[in-house]
Amino acid sequence: MAHTKQAAKRHRQNLKARTSNKVKSTSMKSAIKSVLAVTDATAGKAKVAAAMKAIDKAAKQGVIHKNTAARYKARVSRVLNRVAKAK
Repeated sequence: MAHTKQAAKRHRQNLKARTSNKVKSTSMKSAIKSVLAVTDATAGKAKVAAAMKAIDKAAKQGVIHKNTAARYKARVSRVLNRVAKAK
């Protein structure tokens, strides 16, 4: 329980930010997982574009660090390249 009005307000703000960040993070991770499950390169391109957009958006909004975003994007593109090469 907060002892001051300021602490109570910060707690409310933190709860709101946490739920917002959780939604953004979950949608980003779902997009990444959909790319990791791709077996066809042509269908994968659209999923990769969606995943890249979600990753960039999460980094821009401060949900993840920009270096983390770069690592996720590299991982996603590497998966697509492997699928394309396998054909």
